[in-house]
This record gives sequence, C-alpha cells and structure tokens, in this order.
Amino acid sequence: MAERLTVVTSDEWQAHVTREAALEIGRWLEGRGRLQRPIATLTLRELEAMAASAITRWIVLHSEKLQTAGWPPDDPVATFLLA
Repeated sequence: MAERLTVVTSDEWQAHVTREAALEIGRWLEGRGRLQRPIATLTLRELEAMAASAITRWIVLHSEKLQTAGWPPDDPVATFLLA
C-alpha cells in the first residue's frame, strides 16, 4: 500500500516541531525530578515557549560554531541554516 504524502506549510511544520520539542522537554523534566513546581502545573503553552527558546538557542550556538568553522559547504546543518 502506497504512503500518502501530506504537504504542510512552514508555519505548520514549525508548530509541529515546537510541539514535539515541548513534549520532549516535559518528559525530560519529569525524568529529572527536583523541580521547583510540579511538571503537571506546566501548560502546553509554557512547554512550547520553553521549546521555542531551546530551538532558538540551539540555532544561535550552532550558527556561531559554523561561523568559526567558515560555514563548511558540506555540512548539512549549515546548508539548512543558510537556506
């Protein structure tokens, strides 16, 4: 049976990635324990904000690393970030 491809907009993709990252952050926080407030009190919106911040921070740090390396043309992340 052939798989059906779904086309999504870049906004939909960003929302999906942020939501998935938020869920992973929630799992990580639960596994870590010792939180100042129970994980159950965090809303999905708060987790999504944490995810967006984490994604943004990763992009900045990775961009700085790639800048130092001269933006190697064979690096897939460099290609993605420059697109």
